[in-house]
Amino acid sequence: MLPQDPMILLSYVNTAMRDGGYTLEEFCLEQGLSQEELEKKLGELGFVYDPESRRFY
Repeated sequence: MLPQDPMILLSYVNTAMRDGGYTLEEFCLEQGLSQEELEKKLGELGFVYDPESRRFY
């Protein structure tokens, strides 16, 4: 289960992608998540995914 707090979610996702070497697509597949929903949820908070650095900022 993903953290519900937005800042903890951001940290969790970025850390998991960094430590696992995942792209956002790979991370979402591994976790059984909708990539669109995750991007929307973090996007509503002003964060966008950068594929080059493989993180939300």
